[in-house]
Amino acid sequence: MSSAAPDRPGRPPVVDMDAWQRAREELLAREKAHTREGDAIAAARRRLPMVEVDGDAAVVGPVGPVPFRGLFEGRDRLVVYQHMWHDGAPHQGQCEGRTTTAWHLHDATYLHAHGVSLAILTTGRWEEVHPFTAFMGYKRVPWYSVRDAPPPIGGDMGHLASFLRDGERVFLTYRTTGRGNERVNFSMGLLDMTPYGRGEEWEDVPDGWPAGRHACWTWRTDAQGTPTWGETSRPLPQWARPGAAPVTTLGRRGGH
Repeated sequence: MSSAAPDRPGRPPVVDMDAWQRAREELLAREKAHTREGDAIAAARRRLPMVEVDGDAAVVGPVGPVPFRGLFEGRDRLVVYQHMWHDGAPHQGQCEGRTTTAWHLHDATYLHAHGVSLAILTTGRWEEVHPFTAFMGYKRVPWYSVRDAPPPIGGDMGHLASFLRDGERVFLTYRTTGRGNERVNFSMGLLDMTPYGRGEEWEDVPDGWPAGRHACWTWRTDAQGTPTWGETSRPLPQWARPGAAPVTTLGRRGGH
């Protein structure tokens, strides 16, 4: 037997466990089809053609310039996150979306167990990047400045990319676009499991559900936790860091 929870307009009906299980099994069939299609897409991804890149291209990290090939750390596969950078901006002035994604890439233990290395690349100058990574507490995944490296190692940022090493030769095998970066942001997947979802304006929600906001609305907040892209804001993960004091400027043109 079902009822409509009249005190909360738009809320799905309340049912007994048997009715809930039937509805859940109907959705499960769709979820399994989605998983199988994802597996088929992954199989096609493994068959994409490759592009050879310059394994000798110099990138700059904690020990100074090294060849891009060195980021494989002796393994045959490498995944990188290409992090956008605002030159000269203080920590709070860096991109909220890129900071949020990098925050979910703290550890590569399981990748290493599968013969895959992980690194974060950015076009920022190393003398600016290093203090930022120290402030954020990034210690287990290496960062490198690719400011002077040719595309697709340097150049356009904001992607996840996969590379293969065959001896001394290095190949680009895959790179994301748009929402493809969500695969490493497990917080979004967990929010998708909740009744209100992400709370973003593009989501299809029941009539009467809380109104969604801009897709990035919680990625940058002020010291009180109020979402804002104003001068008093930081990328959300920064507020968890020691010494993250209130701010009054983003230190870059346009304020966001």
